[in-house]
Amino acid sequence: MPDAIALLSGGLDSAVSLSIALRKGIKVKEAVTFDYGQKAVRQEIRCARRICRKYHIRHQVFDIRWLGRLSPNALIDRNKSLPSPRPGSAITKEISRQVWIPNRNALFINIAAAMAEARGYQHIITGFNLEEARNFPDNSIDFINAINITLRYSTLNKVKVVSFTGRMDKKAIMRRARMLKINLSDTWSCYQGGRKPCGRCESCLRRG
Repeated sequence: MPDAIALLSGGLDSAVSLSIALRKGIKVKEAVTFDYGQKAVRQEIRCARRICRKYHIRHQVFDIRWLGRLSPNALIDRNKSLPSPRPGSAITKEISRQVWIPNRNALFINIAAAMAEARGYQHIITGFNLEEARNFPDNSIDFINAINITLRYSTLNKVKVVSFTGRMDKKAIMRRARMLKINLSDTWSCYQGGRKPCGRCESCLRRG
């Protein structure tokens, strides 16, 4: 089976996608978490490290806080309040745009692709999902297919992005997490960086 590197935010989706990859026999050699200045970065890194220890995977954190400085929105700026949609209401594109980071996932993938080629890995494991793809196009299957075309040209070993959660919504991902016996307390989905998830931000509401 191919070797791989995982993009691991410490969240539910990336944890489930990683676990599925391992169950399929993919040898995930290392995982990467990015610090782009997000409010929840400490919690995300803590959870990602905990997940990596569980699976005996090497973990690295990349400092790309310059990305957050390009777009200091509510996800980054401590002086700006995160949008808090009403529970049960639709999460609109206008709400999601308040936490949009320009070209974020493409940048993550390209950094991981450079590492993958240098180390001889064939796959990049990501935790995208169908539900968020409706408002965040860089979570979609179309995006994965498109960036895989570019990677055929930009990597000599034709690194490929794979997301085992890409066609699942949050409810399906949660069911799979329970099937895989993933400890949910080892994951962090909240946009805030407090001691406990806020329960009000878009990401908390999606997780349910």
